[in-house]
Parts: sequence; C-alpha cells; structure tokens
Amino acid sequence: MPQRTLEIDSVSKRFGDVVALDSVSFDVRPGELFGFVGSNGAGKTTAMRIVLGVVSADAGEVRFDGRPVTHEIRTRIGYMPEERGLYPKMKVLDQLVYLAQLHGMPPNEAHRNAETWIGRLGLTDRRADEVQKLSLGNQQRVQLAAALVHDPAVLVLDEPFSGLDPIAVDVMSDVLREQAASGVPVIFSSHQLELVERLCDRVGIIRSGRIVACDSVAELTSSAASQLVVSAPAAPPGWAAALPGVRVVSESGGSTVLELAPDADDQSVLAAALATGPVHEFTRRKASLSELFRTAVAEGAIR
Repeated sequence: MPQRTLEIDSVSKRFGDVVALDSVSFDVRPGELFGFVGSNGAGKTTAMRIVLGVVSADAGEVRFDGRPVTHEIRTRIGYMPEERGLYPKMKVLDQLVYLAQLHGMPPNEAHRNAETWIGRLGLTDRRADEVQKLSLGNQQRVQLAAALVHDPAVLVLDEPFSGLDPIAVDVMSDVLREQAASGVPVIFSSHQLELVERLCDRVGIIRSGRIVACDSVAELTSSAASQLVVSAPAAPPGWAAALPGVRVVSESGGSTVLELAPDADDQSVLAAALATGPVHEFTRRKASLSELFRTAVAEGAIR
C-alpha cells in the first residue's frame, strides 16, 4: 500500500439496534480526491468521525501511512465537520491562529498561515470580524481555512460545499484540487453528485452502512447498462415501457432516457420511436453518477 494512504479497513459500528457501518473498507490515496456519497443516514458522517476518533469503531481499523491512527496522527488531519465547529464570537484571524496552535504550530507560523488562507479564500476584508457576523457562505470559507491552517497531511471534509454560491464552490474546488496535487489524500462527502463527478478521482457509494460501489467514475459508469437518449416529441408517455430488454430511466419534454439490457436491440427501439412520429435524437451515452447513485441506493451493490 502506498505511503500516506488513509485506509479504512473492515470498520463496523452499531448504535443500539442500528447498524451504522457494516465492515466498511476503502482507501484514499496520496494526491487523490475521493468522493464519499450516500443517502442521509447511510453512514458517511459516522465513518468520518471514526477516522477522527470522535467515535470509536466496534471492529476494524483506521490507518494512515501504514500505521493505526493515533492522537498524534489525528493532529495532522484537517477536518471540516458537517455541523460547523467555529467559535461564533471569536474574530476570524484570532480563531485561525488559535486553531493552528492547538495543532502544535508555533505562534509565528500559525499567524502566517492564517493570513495566507484568509487571503486565499477571499476573507481579507472580514479578518477582524466575529464569525457570527459573517454570511453562511463566508463562515463556510472560515471553516475550510480552519481545516487547512495547520498544513494537514490528510483532509476529511463532511459536506464542504453545502450552502455555497457558485463562486465559492469554484474557490473551494480549486483549493481541494491544489491540496490533492500537493500529495494530500482528500476525502469529502457531498449530495452534489455532478460536482463529485467533475472533481473526484474515485467515488465510494455507501448504502445502509455498506460500501456498494468504489471505483473511478469512468469505471463505474462504463460498467452500467447501456443507455439511449431518444427525442421523439410526438411519442406518448410510456411509449417504450413494453419494449423487451428496455427500462425507462426518465421521460421529460419529449426526451426519453432508456436503459438497455445487453441483448436488447436498439434498432427495435428506433423503429418503435419512429412509429410515433419524427425522431430528432437517437444517441447512446454512459450513465451519469447521479443515475448510478439512484440505482445503487435502490438496488444495492452495482459492482
């Protein structure tokens, strides 16, 4: 296993009768952006809290750089919780300096890093403001700065893009790419699957505490059933539902997305569409991550 890899190895966790994680295993490699996605309650936050030591695992192990994660290693993790953990009455600069020093950084270096991230994240004009006086988007930027200010060796971010406007999303995306490019393993959860698909090298999908898919987006989508996009404005709703080997994925405004079984005949589909009137588009395509996610959540393992 490469060095500086974050490994989650057969981790399980139960809360009373609820199984939050069931032998979850995956890794986040050096320089990799790893998207961790699942429905609410699927186990994402529990897994991240176990990495941080906030919650203890019932079984399994978390390792970084080939060693079990200890308190010393956790001080090298940059963490952004879903429930924001800032001190509302502290000023932005003071807070970042304080948090950097909590991670063991000398005062001068902590101050220098805090100023660097304040500038990088567009907070220079708000550096002397109390956090509670900032917009939610700017609070989010401060929270990201807090995860980065101590030069972490690994980043664990829970819903970092939640509530951000498009410009702030671009800023945060660039920062995460830069961190990965410097060799830092980066894992983040998000419900914004188009963003995950665009940013991530690999994606793990968790369902009811179990990993049901884990690979690159290209590999995951290439393994999905073939799809057709058919634009037939005159076709009535449900026109393709009875065709053999065909599943209707979506219908909207005369455009129908179909999933074809391996032995399905696309020419029969075209003939059926033409029987309803003109066909303006008939195109094969790969499934999107959003469609793959819906399949995984509905049906379980897809690989």
